[in-house]
Amino acid sequence: MTHGGSSMVASLRRVLLAEPDAAGWGDPERIAAAPALGYPRAADPARARAEHVALAAALVAAEVEILALPPAREFSLDAVFTHDASFMTDAGAILLSMGKPERAAEPARHGAFYERIGVPILGRIDPPGTVEGGDLVWLDAATILAGRGYRTNAVGIEQLRALVAPAGVEVVAAPLPHGQGPECCLHLMSLLSLLDETTALVDVAWLSVPTLELLRDRGYALIPIEPAERDQLAGNVLSLGRRRLLAMEGSPETRRRMEAAGFEVRLFPGRELGMNGGGGPTCLTRPILRGES
Repeated sequence: MTHGGSSMVASLRRVLLAEPDAAGWGDPERIAAAPALGYPRAADPARARAEHVALAAALVAAEVEILALPPAREFSLDAVFTHDASFMTDAGAILLSMGKPERAAEPARHGAFYERIGVPILGRIDPPGTVEGGDLVWLDAATILAGRGYRTNAVGIEQLRALVAPAGVEVVAAPLPHGQGPECCLHLMSLLSLLDETTALVDVAWLSVPTLELLRDRGYALIPIEPAERDQLAGNVLSLGRRRLLAMEGSPETRRRMEAAGFEVRLFPGRELGMNGGGGPTCLTRPILRGES
């Protein structure tokens, strides 16, 4: 297999990354645009590069094959968060439609890359529909949970349903809170990370009641994040499979809770890409293939 794996927690085998320089972190003009993207402080290219190298090293240590997204002049700094512009299914990739206008160029670039490496394109989300990958969670091989918020709208969710229905996949909308408003990047995966087939890391205070009830009805054991660590993106954790997790440094209490539940938590530094850019390890990775080797 070259692609697929309708899961958030099966062994991660192949992933798409965008190095910071491919997303313009070495370009003064794009660095200057960081405040317009919502970055709370000036972008630090050197720190971003070092953190991304550490992320890649952690993935290689977990025997994950890394593919690199080619640079594009139209990318903003946010293109480093490869999870959002496309979504992988067993039948091929779905090219998404970004709710953040500055990221509009990314899905087409993902599509061109997939075509070059032989991954079929199942379909695409077209405006006025918007869907971002950070809002899409495989609950199981037949169910996608789709966060309905400012980045993913109802029109986009309906288009997604039409694309995956022939494979017998259901899309369940999960309402998201207003949070800090439409300018703040709040994805479903900011509040929910599946750790294995029966365990979920959750931000209980910010997830909707229907979503929490759905998880419990599906038999998930819920590990709550430490609320004081919310701003450190404690709830954003990447499953590597086989009870191995990748998280950013920090959030010691949330990490302790995951380890107490029997998970191995591997760490990488994320002060610049995570705290400033607003994306954790799931955001920085676009899984292309999951499943036992």
